[in-house]
Amino acid sequence: MSINWFQSIRAAWILLLCLISAHSHAQLNIEIFGGGASRIPVAIVPFADENKLQQSITRVIGDDLQRTGLFRLIDPAGLSPHAPVEVVYADWVNRGANALVIGRVTAVSGDQVEIQFRLMDVAKKSQLTGLAITVPTSQLRAAAHRIADVIYEALTGDVGVFSTRIAYVLKRGNKYALQVADADGYNAQSIIEYTEPIISPAWSPDGKHLAYVSFENKKPIVYVQTLATRERRAVASFKGSNSAPSWSPDGKRLAVVLTGQGGSQIFLVNADGSGLQRLSRSSGIDTEPSFSPDGRYILFTSDRGGSPQVYRMAVGSSESGNAERLTFEGSYNVSPDYSQDGKSFTFIHRNNGQFNVAVQDIGSRQVQILTNSKFDESPSFAPNGKMILYATEINGHGILSAVSRDGQTRQHLTVQTGDIREPAWGPLPTWK
Repeated sequence: MSINWFQSIRAAWILLLCLISAHSHAQLNIEIFGGGASRIPVAIVPFADENKLQQSITRVIGDDLQRTGLFRLIDPAGLSPHAPVEVVYADWVNRGANALVIGRVTAVSGDQVEIQFRLMDVAKKSQLTGLAITVPTSQLRAAAHRIADVIYEALTGDVGVFSTRIAYVLKRGNKYALQVADADGYNAQSIIEYTEPIISPAWSPDGKHLAYVSFENKKPIVYVQTLATRERRAVASFKGSNSAPSWSPDGKRLAVVLTGQGGSQIFLVNADGSGLQRLSRSSGIDTEPSFSPDGRYILFTSDRGGSPQVYRMAVGSSESGNAERLTFEGSYNVSPDYSQDGKSFTFIHRNNGQFNVAVQDIGSRQVQILTNSKFDESPSFAPNGKMILYATEINGHGILSAVSRDGQTRQHLTVQTGDIREPAWGPLPTWK
């Protein structure tokens, strides 16, 4: 082909970021749109003595649940039970609540507080679940996320992801910053900053490392950085371009895209940079690998058939290098990311001149377009498979968004100034 479509897309958004000059150190702001047709009505009573804290725990819990589009918050309106014996269930039946969250906060020692909560089933007049944890006051938001996770799982049967983190690239002034934040956008921290572009962050399965591509040496090199220590190492610094890292499920290897042996092809490399092994072999551009949850397959984007489409190939067998085309609707389908159950994948689909987030079932090949914006990119599944994080544009300004797996709920995560791109949703915390 005469046009390298993948590199042209990367170059386009990098140029856009370079044209934006803004200084920001703002928290991500969240706007929620839509919601499920039948949302679970939940009442959350402010915990006893939480007004003595600098952070409202119940507000964080409520915001977490509301962002999913699965819950409808019922106003306690003056009712304030904090223990099961204080609950008058008829009051909550009359207000239409199916579930009730109550609790209290107790100072322990120093800056430590104990948080106790209970989730009550209003119809059955019984406790569904509960939790007691002791945390420093600096970890109140983290404790609230953990409680929201417990509530979410008890009411939906699915694991909650409020305690997870996201990574993304923020352009501020003439600097690119790779940032990590809580899933709700709070506690954002820069992992590394350069005046040259940073792209393609990828979480290790244990959440302790980030792989990414940096142009700091005037060429793309893949690095792996340990979040706790900030220590990093180059794991793909070969001749030509090194890009698009993707971790294997066991965290021992990465799939990377290299051009040193001719064209853009997919290789495997150990997490320490050793053991280079070629996987794909085509005359086209093979890029954007994504491992299946069992590590047996890799999804990737290739134009080997004449237009960018999503393919799948086996890993570590005689079938390596052979690929099966998975997408057939339209002439442009890129950036695949496997779902956690391995049964579907999200990707970017060009639809009537727009670039939208879509999901395809691997077995039936049924495609569902989830967004209606003009230019979406880099979709990434939440670790429970219920939401998809992606980058999009509003009025030429890059923001992060998330959409539910069924397309019913969307949320925008924006900063006051600056431009954010390249999102990746991190794994579940190790305590889950």
